[in-house]
Amino acid sequence: MKYVYILAAAGREEHFYTGLTDDLKDRLGKHNAGEVPHTSKYRPWRLKTYIAFTDETRAVQFEKYLKSPSGRAFAKKRL
Repeated sequence: MKYVYILAAAGREEHFYTGLTDDLKDRLGKHNAGEVPHTSKYRPWRLKTYIAFTDETRAVQFEKYLKSPSGRAFAKKRL
């Protein structure tokens, strides 16, 4: 399974991060341990939502969409 996930910075709901992983629990741990440079300054993170995909190509496409302006608007309103 591939997981597309959205994290929200605890206490700073305006900071979000969207990513893709095979192991959601491990990846969240890495974000909160400061092992991901892009997210280390807004720790701790909480999982806002995730979507599981069996098709890696579709997961990558959905992650790219969520990182686009229209995808960010969609996620903010619907997820």
